[in-house]
Amino acid sequence: MPTLSPEELVAHALLARTHAYTPYSHYQVGAALLVADGSVVYGCNVENAAYPSTICAERVALTAAIAQGKYQGQDDYVALAVATRDGGTPCGTCRQVMAELGPRMVVYICDEQGNYRTTSVAALLPDSFDASSLADDQAS
Repeated sequence: MPTLSPEELVAHALLARTHAYTPYSHYQVGAALLVADGSVVYGCNVENAAYPSTICAERVALTAAIAQGKYQGQDDYVALAVATRDGGTPCGTCRQVMAELGPRMVVYICDEQGNYRTTSVAALLPDSFDASSLADDQAS
């Protein structure tokens, strides 16, 4: 398993935050995803005047890693650092995507000074929706 300290991953998330495109909210978010192969994939929020088209930093990082071929299964994503101005937490949609793609990831949530707290995907989204929720076991 690759080694990268929480502080190093948080520093990557803070750097990713500087690339955010936030002309409407001015609330920049950066994410840094530590992958099992040791690589770090960045994400930042990208806003759009059509608000539902906005995408969060966490989902950018997770989906970019998939696009780069860095996803073979749920254990490929080791940790995710999320950096905001005030240590705000991931939205519900991001939590659900995290639960699908990396349910055992460690999550570091930090403010713009790099102060962080450690949590888990399960703590952020208990009773998440998963593939078993789609099972068609009700024949009639």
